[in-house]
Amino acid sequence: MSNKFKITGLDCANCAANLERAIQKIEGVETVNINFITQKMELECNENDKEEIIKKVKKVIKKEEPDVDIEKL
Repeated sequence: MSNKFKITGLDCANCAANLERAIQKIEGVETVNINFITQKMELECNENDKEEIIKKVKKVIKKEEPDVDIEKL
């Protein structure tokens, strides 16, 4: 199932690509797509561990891009 998030504070398309690569490495993440233009992220992950995966995603985002925030749509 796809989980959608609004992203704020993302400065460039390269930053979005870097975040995608970092998030893709998280165990349980099936696919991730960050659209810099629309400032949205789609995340497909193991539904059984969804809450834990989302926590890890937020942690990775704060580490890679400290000024970026996400909120579930």
